[in-house]
Amino acid sequence: MEQLTWTGALSGLNVVFFAVAAALILSVIASIAVSIFARDTGPLGVNADGTLMAPLGMTGMTAQARYYSFLALVVVVLLYVVGGIAMGTGAGIIGGLARNMLPVWIALIATFAVSITFKRKLGLYGKLFDSTIGMIGFGLVMFWVFAGVMGGAFDMLITHDPLSQFSGMKNALPGTPLRGAEPDDYQWFLLGGDNLARDVFSRLIKGAWIVVKIAPFATLFAFMVGITLGLPAGYYSGRLDTFLSFLANLILAFPVILLFYLLVTPEIVMTGIPNYMAAVLFSFPIVFCAVLLNSRYYTQPSLRTPLLIVVLGVLIWGYLSLISNDGAIVANDSYRIPGLPEFADWIDMDSGLLTVFVAVVFVNAPTVFRIVRGLALDIKTRDYVAAAQTRGEGPWYIMLWEILPNARGPLIVDFCLRIGYSTILLGTLGFFGLGLESESPDWGTTINSGRRLLSLYPHAAMVPAFALMTLVLGLNLLADGLREESLRD
Repeated sequence: MEQLTWTGALSGLNVVFFAVAAALILSVIASIAVSIFARDTGPLGVNADGTLMAPLGMTGMTAQARYYSFLALVVVVLLYVVGGIAMGTGAGIIGGLARNMLPVWIALIATFAVSITFKRKLGLYGKLFDSTIGMIGFGLVMFWVFAGVMGGAFDMLITHDPLSQFSGMKNALPGTPLRGAEPDDYQWFLLGGDNLARDVFSRLIKGAWIVVKIAPFATLFAFMVGITLGLPAGYYSGRLDTFLSFLANLILAFPVILLFYLLVTPEIVMTGIPNYMAAVLFSFPIVFCAVLLNSRYYTQPSLRTPLLIVVLGVLIWGYLSLISNDGAIVANDSYRIPGLPEFADWIDMDSGLLTVFVAVVFVNAPTVFRIVRGLALDIKTRDYVAAAQTRGEGPWYIMLWEILPNARGPLIVDFCLRIGYSTILLGTLGFFGLGLESESPDWGTTINSGRRLLSLYPHAAMVPAFALMTLVLGLNLLADGLREESLRD
């Protein structure tokens, strides 16, 4: 079999693609130049319903050029994808990737179709689909979420074992046919091979699963810690606020990468410190949910008690399963602290992954605490908080059911941004070989192993770097879209 080209039978679209991309770049440059130097944007017209028309003059012309060139670029990309799905490897590497990712495209289309249809009933999430930037960001994020879940959890997308080495495929270029392939083997290394003759595409998809597993949930745990401590600090102020703020500032005073390095080094791990930290940090969601439900249903004990028993029972089970590994919470040469028995341990998280998880939570929690504290200091002076106090509501009810819902806009935006920060931190840890195993397909480790031959075989490092960039870009655009829509409320 011959080497695949990038576009195969769709190579006729290449000229159109580069022409449209050049037009978009030029229109963006022109828009920037006009915004700096142009003085007269032309008069603003008024529509029949009283709304303003788009700006006229040079500003309007460059805006229209940017808009239409972007739409044309989207259409060309869709032609590549649709043609690739139809033709497979006949459309080259892009065709092979497009067909292989068909479950992801179907999931994306279904998600967008349902969300746009019912967007008026979905609150802030539904309003996201009124923002072009938000939809682009959401699409990029969900692409990698679906790819990670389908490929990493269910092995639907990967073409080869990401840890297996294949003879003759060391540093193979993208589109290289697999040597000695059996009839039931996938015949190509679509994105080439790395320096250990492993499939770059399969490792990319498995790496997405590691990011999807750690970054959102670690950020969620960090928010649980930050909210649980930040609300009382801002609401009560005084000595409690001083003490908690001092602890947060003390942690933030350390350089992040140094703090990460200290937490994930083997010497620190062997002492069991990360496990003790996990036992403390991971208890905050239990405390948060207990206080949340108790404050809401305090006057309805017949409903509150069974609800707390069920919810806390599940959470405690998950908590013990999360901090236990091989039947122990801490196990080293000196002592062993038993944990949940292996038959009841339903969350499979090895010690290296747990250490990275703890490190991400520990580093992000103080920043979330400061944000929540600042919002609580502001919102507690509002009239509806005073009205709740007049009604005789308890402090935790006011914090969780009056202050927190009214702080959701900034917190949701920061949550999206912080997932991006966590993704970058995970890549940094993997790049320096900290926490995760050396054979791990996470993007940071893959970039580090591919950088040594970057000048000769750039694909091994550039592919995961591009994936990391697009995911973080999507999260930033999603945060911008949410911020834009939350300001309209």
